[in-house]
Amino acid sequence: MHKLLYIILFSLIVSNCSFQQVVKKHGVRNLEEKQKKLTINKSNKNDIQKILGPPSSKSTFDNDLWIFIEREIRNEKLFKLSKQKITTNNVLIIEIDNRGLIVDKLFYDINEINDIKFSSLNTKKKYKRNTFIYDFLSSMRQKINDPLGKRKKTD
Repeated sequence: MHKLLYIILFSLIVSNCSFQQVVKKHGVRNLEEKQKKLTINKSNKNDIQKILGPPSSKSTFDNDLWIFIEREIRNEKLFKLSKQKITTNNVLIIEIDNRGLIVDKLFYDINEINDIKFSSLNTKKKYKRNTFIYDFLSSMRQKINDPLGKRKKTD
């Protein structure tokens, strides 16, 4: 009886495990192939809507800018404890003139997108603890946190 219970329990655990890799897709699928169907000065907004669908974001300055995004994230191997890796990261920027025709299109894949480097410098505070403003704001904070004045004071 115990062997049968163990076999059933083991088969339930194994049947619920998935050996296929989990893939999360976001945006327009196959963006690289679909963007090749669009031609500059011939395709219009309706063609874009048919081929790519609605844009991920729009910008209206002098000309319309439509931005389409494709992103694919896969879980890495079991030994890496399901860390995620970006395998596809494509961006298509289409510039449309006031007549609705494509003026320019720029396609960026994962290799052409630049890494953003952030500054490691820290901002220093410009106030001191013994100033009037610091004392005033500290007392206001204390009154907001303890309106009846029953808590123990901490600085």
